[in-house]
Amino acid sequence: MTQAPTDLEPTPRARKVALVTGAGKRVGASIALALGQAGWDVALHFRGSREGAEEVAKQIEASGGRAALVPGDLSSPDACASVVDQTLAAMGHLDLLVSSAASFGPSSLEDLEAADFDRTMALNVRAPLLLVQRARNALKARGGSVVILTCTSATLPYPGFLSYVVSKGAAKQLMRTLSLELAPEVRVNAVAPGTVMAPEHYDDAQLQVLADKTLVQRLGRPEDIAQAVLYLANAPFVTGHEILVDGGVALAGQHSGE
Repeated sequence: MTQAPTDLEPTPRARKVALVTGAGKRVGASIALALGQAGWDVALHFRGSREGAEEVAKQIEASGGRAALVPGDLSSPDACASVVDQTLAAMGHLDLLVSSAASFGPSSLEDLEAADFDRTMALNVRAPLLLVQRARNALKARGGSVVILTCTSATLPYPGFLSYVVSKGAAKQLMRTLSLELAPEVRVNAVAPGTVMAPEHYDDAQLQVLADKTLVQRLGRPEDIAQAVLYLANAPFVTGHEILVDGGVALAGQHSGE
């Protein structure tokens, strides 16, 4: 005789789902892979780095997780909404939004173009805002969280990257404001990388100069940022906080820019 089901047996909670923007390369790819290896299902946003996102997806699936590819140009407001909607359609729910995609490039007061400034602000500040706005109900339903990647330049500005530095300062304040707006259901934090991936054209001497500015006497790795994101994703009593992952550069009063 078939035994009647009992409601004393707990129903397994669905696997946690993260959306990582800029997940096709560099730090974003490392974050997405670390989440997948830690047991998360991951929606991988990309704009031009499809091949990189596909490779990360394969690695996540090989470790037993699910991965979804989510294309979109986050400088477009409509695309921000679409990226969240694609994630929910593919995954069903959302526990973590990691805003990693960013525009980075040199600019100074003398050569600043309004259009370039606007694009940097759109991607680095407006996009995370619109992503959170679209995802807020899904995140609230799961008691989820948001992690925005800022930069040590938000604490200690450096010259030659005016648009980028200003945008990351604004992103830091966005994180703090969103943590107030979304409390108590959703936590919002930030990770501020220092020099993690130096420009490819730097020679050994230039890399050593950057390493010497840190207290730990080495450059950072993408995995250092990923571990900080994982911590914040699993830290229920932390919100409105920015973790500096810079090897002590800010404390030493150094800046990591050139």
